[in-house]
Amino acid sequence: MIRTAFTLPDRHRSTGGYQYFINLFRALHKYGGGKVRPVVFVGEEVDAAALAPIEDGAAEIVRSADFSASKTASRLANALLSGSDRKAAGVYRQHAIEVVFESARYHGWRFPFPTIAWLPDFQHRCLPGMFSRRAWLQREIGYRAQIASARMVMLSSESSRADCERFYGGSRGRIRVVPFAAELPPEARLTGAEDSAIKYRLPVEYIYLPNQFWEHKNHRLIIEALKVLQRRGVDVTVAASGALADYRHPGLLRQLEARVGELGLQERFRFLGLIPRADVYALMRGAAAIVNPSVFEGWSTPVEEARALGVPLLLSDIPVHREQAGGKAMYFDPHSADSAADAISAMIGKSRTEQREPPSAVAEQNQARLAAYVSQVERLIEDVAAGRGKDFVS
Repeated sequence: MIRTAFTLPDRHRSTGGYQYFINLFRALHKYGGGKVRPVVFVGEEVDAAALAPIEDGAAEIVRSADFSASKTASRLANALLSGSDRKAAGVYRQHAIEVVFESARYHGWRFPFPTIAWLPDFQHRCLPGMFSRRAWLQREIGYRAQIASARMVMLSSESSRADCERFYGGSRGRIRVVPFAAELPPEARLTGAEDSAIKYRLPVEYIYLPNQFWEHKNHRLIIEALKVLQRRGVDVTVAASGALADYRHPGLLRQLEARVGELGLQERFRFLGLIPRADVYALMRGAAAIVNPSVFEGWSTPVEEARALGVPLLLSDIPVHREQAGGKAMYFDPHSADSAADAISAMIGKSRTEQREPPSAVAEQNQARLAAYVSQVERLIEDVAAGRGKDFVS
């Protein structure tokens, strides 16, 4: 087994990134061919709840003060100045690491381990207005450093590949596109859908929007669409859960709440906040549809989880959503409240029998996606460990 080092994003600051890696470890554990052993390095301050989903053997966990969040700046400075994060390298050697999976952390251009750089998306280049100047520069410098250091680059979509090659020409020939699939945890069916709807005071029929409240997730569009539907005499409730703070736009939540109040939609657009994962899955299963109005994605985790559960999808018409869901979704213009209202209205009017595939077919399709995902991850790590990094066909 190739011992591969990973770090874990803060689950409160980057819910999507955290879920991505938890999902990867669980998928490798269940569907892998025993070729890769994930070893997760975390700081001593990381709480037990963050690691609980992988304590069943999905990954080996190493706590080290050298991976504490408080040392992030000094580690980066060391990597930039000396060319190598020497403390990280020392810890990796102690644990017989063979390949390093680098995410939101730069180890330096002279780092002595074969390294894969996972870049989630290129939002800062496509939507620069979503970032402060400082945040934009931090991300840009990190991406440029990783790509210039001859890292292998792993992306989740062909849409991201097009962006990467457009903005960073030096990445050509070093990109592997690996779309991820969702390995649902045991709690995905632990809580009853009806019980969760009652818990959150939701009607029998509702639309669910499980995205953290960040500007590019475009919750504002759905609020405006509900007003359009109200004028048409269509009564629809949207439940929205996820982290409530956008560190780049700290006033966003107050703005959304104010707009909901101004339009009199307090009972139609429900802010649930960050809720237990078991409840998220229960609300997904009970929803008439999952809606994702985002104006930008690398590859959407809620969309993938909805596909795994067989829940109908209402998606913004952006390239990556078309790539991800194909013909198994209803699409709307992410800049038009009328378009979103039309899609929601059409979905609400359908019966459950019309909307959903048989559970057996859904499970079979998702297992095929998971097997393909894990196979591609294992093959990439094998290639990088063996030095077969460049100029391969994705």
